[in-house]
Amino acid sequence: MNAESNEREKVADPAAADPATGGVTGADRELGSRAPQFIKASRTLHISWQVGVFVIGLAVVAAGIVMLPLPGPGWLVIFGGMAIWATEFVWAQLVLRWTKHKVTEAAQKALDPKVRRRNIILTTIGLVIIAVLVGIYVWKFGFAMPWKIDE
Repeated sequence: MNAESNEREKVADPAAADPATGGVTGADRELGSRAPQFIKASRTLHISWQVGVFVIGLAVVAAGIVMLPLPGPGWLVIFGGMAIWATEFVWAQLVLRWTKHKVTEAAQKALDPKVRRRNIILTTIGLVIIAVLVGIYVWKFGFAMPWKIDE
């Protein structure tokens, strides 16, 4: 272990985490609606606001789901829709917190030298296997595409 990896393991002071919010981190932020105060004052207006946020979030999540098999940043759009929902709904805030926690854990694991070494070795082996298979294909069939293009 070197000094650099030891620094990553240190726990930061929560008050120094985000000076813009006065030391309140994302995990410590209060759950609930972030609608403007004048909207929260009227029950019907607040319900209408929540319905609007839900419909917009649903449209964004649906677009992200469509983008999963099609070209486009599907997962990014889905999490964008979840972020829209998280402005109003506690369940979406909790899902986003859990997701952020898991992503942070995965990033920390990826920084581990053993895991990085294993991933590099597996990637190298995979690329060698692909290169051998392409070499066998070219040796056996020549440099011809598997489909016929006659113009």
